[in-house]
Amino acid sequence: MSPSPLHLYRIAGIGELLWDFLPGSQRLGGAPANFSYHCHQLGATAYPVSSLGEDLLGIAAFNALSERGTNLDFVEKLEGRTTGRVNLSLDGERKPTFEIKPDAAWDHLHFSPKLKQLAGKLDAACFGTLAQRFATTRNTIQSFIRSMPATSLKILDINLRSPFYSKALIEDSLNLATILKLSDDELFVLAAFFNLRGSTREQLTTLLNRFDLKLIALTCGSKGSILIDAEQYDECPAPPTELIDSVGAGDSFAAALCLGLLQHQPLSEINLFANRIAAFVCSRDGATPTLPSFALELETA
Repeated sequence: MSPSPLHLYRIAGIGELLWDFLPGSQRLGGAPANFSYHCHQLGATAYPVSSLGEDLLGIAAFNALSERGTNLDFVEKLEGRTTGRVNLSLDGERKPTFEIKPDAAWDHLHFSPKLKQLAGKLDAACFGTLAQRFATTRNTIQSFIRSMPATSLKILDINLRSPFYSKALIEDSLNLATILKLSDDELFVLAAFFNLRGSTREQLTTLLNRFDLKLIALTCGSKGSILIDAEQYDECPAPPTELIDSVGAGDSFAAALCLGLLQHQPLSEINLFANRIAAFVCSRDGATPTLPSFALELETA
C-alpha cells in the first residue's frame, strides 16, 4: 500500500501549552504543542489540543500560534484561568531544568463532543505525563486517546517532570499507547518502577512486550537514538551539531518519528531523519525554529 501525501494525515498533540521563561527571554512551548507545530512544518495537518487563559500571556500565545499558521480550532480559551508558564534554566551542558507553575489553564481541559469527534478522525496523536498531573486534563487525555481509531498511532512521549508523575500514571499511559518515546534518563526511572533488567536492548524488549507496544524510541542525547520493534533494532548516532540548547529537540524527534511511521519508512531511515531534525533544533535558539529544506525530504522521498 502506497503512503498517503503528508497533508492528508491528521495528527494531534494533546496536553500542555505554555510559555517558557528564561533569563532575558520567553518562548512559547509545551511538548504537545511543539510536536504539533513540527508535524505541521513537515507537511501534515496538525492540531494542538490544549487550553489558554484569557490573560495577556494567553492572548500573546494565541497570536503567536496564529502567525505561524497553526490550526487553533482545538485550543480553548478559559475565562478566569492563568496561561501556563515554566521558569526554565540551562545547565553547563545546555540541558534544561524546569520550574512548572501549578493550576494552569491546560490543567482544566475538558473532554467535549468536539474533541471526541476530532479523536475519531486522527491518524496519530502524541501525549505525555505532565498534562495528566491533575484529574480534569488526565481524564480528558485518556478519554481522547481511547476515542481514537484502533489503527492510529498513539504516541506516549513520556516527558517525566518531577514531581508530576507516578508509577501508576506511567502504567496507565503505557497501556493506552502503541508507541513509546523516552530518553535514557527516563528509561532509568522506568527500569526502577518496572524492575527492568539486563542491557538497554533487553530492557526495551521487556517494555515492548509487557505493554504490547508496536515500537519504542529511545533518545540518548549526543549519542543518538535507538528504535526497536518486534522484529528490528536500529541504532543511529547523532550528527555533529553546534549546541545552542536542547529545548524542543525531543518534540521534533517525535514529530519526525510519527511522520516516518505513517509513511511506512524503514526504521533506519526514520531514525536518521529524526536525528537530523533534532540536531538542527539543538543548533537553534528555542523549541520551534523554522526547519531547513532537508526536512522536506520525508515528503519527497
